[in-house]
Amino acid sequence: MKVIKPKFIAPVLVLAISAIAGGLLIITAPEAERRVPPPVIPTVEVMPLRAQDHMVTLASRGTVSPRTKSTLIAEVAGRVTGVSPDFRPGGFFEAGDVLLTLDARDYENTVTMMRSELAQTRLALEEERARVEQARVDWKRFGESGSPSGLVLRKPQLASKQAAVNAAMAKLRQAELELERTRVTAPYAGRILEKSVDIGQYVTPGALLASLYAIDYVEVRLPLADEQIAFVDLPETYRGASRPERGGAVPPGEGRGDMPESPPEPATGPPVTVSARIGGKDYQWTGNVVRVEGSIDIQTRQSFVVARIDDPYAPRGGRPPLKVGTFVKAEIQGRVLTGIFVIPMVAVHSGDRVWLVDENEKLEQRQVEVLWRNAGQVIIGEGLDEGELLVLTPLPYGISGTTVRFASEGGGEDSEPQ
Repeated sequence: MKVIKPKFIAPVLVLAISAIAGGLLIITAPEAERRVPPPVIPTVEVMPLRAQDHMVTLASRGTVSPRTKSTLIAEVAGRVTGVSPDFRPGGFFEAGDVLLTLDARDYENTVTMMRSELAQTRLALEEERARVEQARVDWKRFGESGSPSGLVLRKPQLASKQAAVNAAMAKLRQAELELERTRVTAPYAGRILEKSVDIGQYVTPGALLASLYAIDYVEVRLPLADEQIAFVDLPETYRGASRPERGGAVPPGEGRGDMPESPPEPATGPPVTVSARIGGKDYQWTGNVVRVEGSIDIQTRQSFVVARIDDPYAPRGGRPPLKVGTFVKAEIQGRVLTGIFVIPMVAVHSGDRVWLVDENEKLEQRQVEVLWRNAGQVIIGEGLDEGELLVLTPLPYGISGTTVRFASEGGGEDSEPQ
């Protein structure tokens, strides 16, 4: 029989005693009391809804361009003998100002010769008239019967002399016109963009003298998306809207083959405010939309309107001029929407849904009709009622029917959006 050694008895006894003690502790341990945590009531900030009228503002951007840009071309040949001090890049000029003068001596000589030729043809015409009168007298003196023929009265010779006078007058007018063209004048009030000639240079007909543009007003081409056009009244034009009916009387100066004496004033559209940052400061100019372009951009699917800014170079209160090429931001005044709700953008969640608090202080989620979005604001047309409480606090895990409490006393009646 194998005998257990004493050194193994002690560990076995310790394990047995520990197991018995642990079992007793488990059996006699007090039962834990289960407690249900109180419900967490979220605190929300609300604002009462008030229907109001709101003017829509359409944002756009564009680049300032001149209303007219031209190239100044020499109409006669000659050497440049005089240059205006304003004939330089950036120089201003008024309509009719002399910008360049060409050597006019050859053209003055031509005018003198044409005047002499005209005088000679007029003398020949008077002599021929005297011969006609003499032929009539001779016919009567010889007692010829009947009326004299045109050849007897020298009518063909008289017509030839009259035609020679008319031709001489036309040559004189042409010579005077070419002499006048040696003084190159400004076609309108404007500014020099680039000059191509200077004093002493010889130019030929058709030579480029300078590039210039008008300064009475500038234009800004502004893109508008389709959803923006629905909220603004644009000065659209239609075929035949400003013309008389076919077959009707045509007023003088407005014939179908004639140009009117002066271009009609453009239709006045909605006001526009353009702004630009110049020298670290923001400046604004006001104008109007004057026309809508006739096509839609095939790449962006946007329409373009043209805004007009009058007198952009006039000094007003230290404001710098609105130069051609300036990139500007534009705000176009749109329509006035009545009976709508303007709420903070933070209150509108995905799917155009908002949270409301009902009369029992419980959450209610509702889908609304979004008409327009401005910076920080959303305009709601349908889905809300006067006096309802709109939740401004973000509720990423909100559930309809959850009881809430207000962040301000009074149930949100006097709270305002932050």
